[in-house]
Amino acid sequence: MEQPEKRRPWVVGVSGASGTPYAAAVLRGLLGAGEAVDLVVSRSARLTVLDETGIPFRDGHWQEDLRTWLEQPLDAGKPEAVALDRVRYWPAGDFAAGPSSGSYPAKGMLVVPASTAAVAGIALGLSKDLLQRAASVTLKERRPLVVCVRETPLSGVTLRQLVALDEAGAVVLPASPGFYAGAGSAQQLVDFVAGRVLDAAGVPHGLYRRWKSDV
Repeated sequence: MEQPEKRRPWVVGVSGASGTPYAAAVLRGLLGAGEAVDLVVSRSARLTVLDETGIPFRDGHWQEDLRTWLEQPLDAGKPEAVALDRVRYWPAGDFAAGPSSGSYPAKGMLVVPASTAAVAGIALGLSKDLLQRAASVTLKERRPLVVCVRETPLSGVTLRQLVALDEAGAVVLPASPGFYAGAGSAQQLVDFVAGRVLDAAGVPHGLYRRWKSDV
């Protein structure tokens, strides 16, 4: 059991963009690496999770819903059991939550997927919900922030906001799967993007086959 005073989680923010399988793969990767996780799911993301998986995400039943979500395979196959003892969930409207304060001991934050609305809110410092507030705190505390934007095409406004995030120190990581890793299924393409997110955070994983030069 972790000692509370030594717990330093990664904050994972799930916004309302399409791409909840990316969030699930990142969460599985973090837990598989032994990392602690603080999870924030925006209100619009709840609808996206329901649309893309058929699974509700409820504050009062978050453990049950999260386990069902993470254990649902994207491709046909036997789901793997997921231990949630290192996950702490914060409702998106809870501005008194730990991640809303710079004194809260977090390693950094991963926003997966990041909608254009979330990108705008973080870039402008709007802090309209806990996800945006936690991201703003991550930037001001100079902690790692990875923004996995999932939108196409991108407007000039969003491109300028992404540049602003890059200049503020965030890693802007489009959800752009690579095919060179020999992916043969949709889940492998999802895992590639999730693996790149974890790479940017410095978290070890085995989600995809890395490039090896023949030279």
